[in-house]
Amino acid sequence: MSDEKKDKKSKLSIRNLSTKDLDQYNALLRYSFQVTEDELMRTGWRADEIKQSKFPVLERADVLGCFDRKNLVSQFAVYPLKMNIYDSFFSIGFITSVCTYPEYSGKGIMSKLMHKSLTRMREKGQLLALLYPYSIPLYRKFGWEIVSNKISYSVKDRQIPTQTKVPGFVRRVNWDNEDFMELHTRFARQTHGCLFRDKLAWEEYWRWDEDDTAVAVYYSVKEKPLGYMIYLIKDDIMHIKEMIYLNREAQKGLWEYIRAHDSMIDEVKGNTYFNEPIAFYMNDGDIREMIRPYIMGRIVDVKAFFKKYACNPNEKGVRISFEITDPFLDWNNRRLTVLFKKGRCSITEDIARYHVRMSVATLTTLLLGYKTAVQLFRTERIQGDFDDVRRLDDVILHESPYISDYI
Repeated sequence: MSDEKKDKKSKLSIRNLSTKDLDQYNALLRYSFQVTEDELMRTGWRADEIKQSKFPVLERADVLGCFDRKNLVSQFAVYPLKMNIYDSFFSIGFITSVCTYPEYSGKGIMSKLMHKSLTRMREKGQLLALLYPYSIPLYRKFGWEIVSNKISYSVKDRQIPTQTKVPGFVRRVNWDNEDFMELHTRFARQTHGCLFRDKLAWEEYWRWDEDDTAVAVYYSVKEKPLGYMIYLIKDDIMHIKEMIYLNREAQKGLWEYIRAHDSMIDEVKGNTYFNEPIAFYMNDGDIREMIRPYIMGRIVDVKAFFKKYACNPNEKGVRISFEITDPFLDWNNRRLTVLFKKGRCSITEDIARYHVRMSVATLTTLLLGYKTAVQLFRTERIQGDFDDVRRLDDVILHESPYISDYI
């Protein structure tokens, strides 16, 4: 009865979606996000193509749907991915396709779908959930918190960094180029917060891009790929969708490639997910940058998450007691003591010297590196003695996550 549990008053039932439900799944997405035929045509898609493009999502993702008799009225999908969290590779779920027909809102349907989906994630060992929020206040009620930023910038042609000599070279490649794909995997392996992209994740990444979108790869003098940028030139503006690099040489080389287009463009507009403004590194730093929250996350199982979590390798053994509250998942409402020792965490029954209290949302943004313990303490998100909070900052790592994907 768990998968087919029915509400006698409303005649609603919950079950897994399959490829047989593709028509209703697609119709709900199109209605909820108001994807019109004109928009599809402008980006080169036909209605049947966008429908078939969602077929693999239903095959790979764990998709729950709520039905009013035979009609799909709400859905919630969890797409499985891997994520680098301080050089430990976590199984996570990226929440997508969250939508409900307006006439069924306010009935608690989405809450039920979310709880059941997070329960399944725990059973599968997916310890963290991520999503792109349409309402930050709404998701905060369910224990989610902001964990990464998106920085949009605008650089006039005269502000592009002046010519810099680099030993390597840039080559434009196709979207399915192996050097390009493998480069992102290498970047993910060395970058905290980065998601590993499988075939379907790449397809979602390109979904709404225009045919003129290009990929440029920077190679070292020994022809080793070290960085790439994905861009589109339109109306005298170079739009940079993503730029990643493994070292400073590749960063310089890619900006030199941008500068080589100065006769073709008046402006460069782009996005970066490194969570630090680029103005400081520009010759003329008087550029426009806009920082906005991008991805929200929540730990699915606090105890299991700590067991896999990395900490400061210099700590010889510090025990901290955590009192965690979770408004949505009862199994996270608990007190546990964590031993931080030589780069790894473990759960212990020994008496802790330091004690802190916080919600699961605060713990998520802390452990992913978006905010420090002291910052959260000063905004009354962590309770405890100030010395205990500072000691917590000493034992954990501090690096903002790089999350550029939107499934």
